[in-house]
Amino acid sequence: MEYGSIEREIHIDATPEVVYEVVSKPEHLREWWPDEAELAPVPGGTGVITFGDKDSAEATVVPLTVIEADPPRRFSFRWVYDEGLTAAPDNSLLVTFELVPSGAGTLLRFSETGFREKGWEAAVLEEQYREHVTGWDYFLPRLVAYVARVVSTR
Repeated sequence: MEYGSIEREIHIDATPEVVYEVVSKPEHLREWWPDEAELAPVPGGTGVITFGDKDSAEATVVPLTVIEADPPRRFSFRWVYDEGLTAAPDNSLLVTFELVPSGAGTLLRFSETGFREKGWEAAVLEEQYREHVTGWDYFLPRLVAYVARVVSTR
C-alpha cells in the first residue's frame, strides 16, 4: 500500500463561495471538523485546532499554518508539526481543498500529502496514514452535511 497521500473528490450542492467559507473560516470549521478552531485564514496565518474539550488535559491541540488562501478556488494549510517549529514540507502534512464549479454546485478535490516526507519509521507512517484516512472518511461527509445546513438558512 502507498502511504504518500489521501485524495478524495466530493460533489457539494453549494457554490464554491459557500464551500470556501466552510473550509476556511473558524466559525464554520468547528461545526464539522475540530471542536475548536482559531486561525487567520490568510497566507502565512497561523493558529490551532483542538479536538476535545480545550480545557481538558485530554484535548489534542494541533498547530497549523495557512499556505494558500485563494477564494473561492483553493485553501490549503500545513499541520501535524511540532509546536514551536515553522511548518515546512519535511515536518508537516499539507491539506488542500480545491474547489471547482460543477453545474449549480462544487466539485471539492481534497488531498493530504507529506506522510513520507515527515521521516516517520514504517510502523508510525502506516498508523498515522490509517488514522488520517479514517478521520477524513468521517469528517468530509460531515462537511457536506454542514454545507447543506448553511445553504438552507440563506
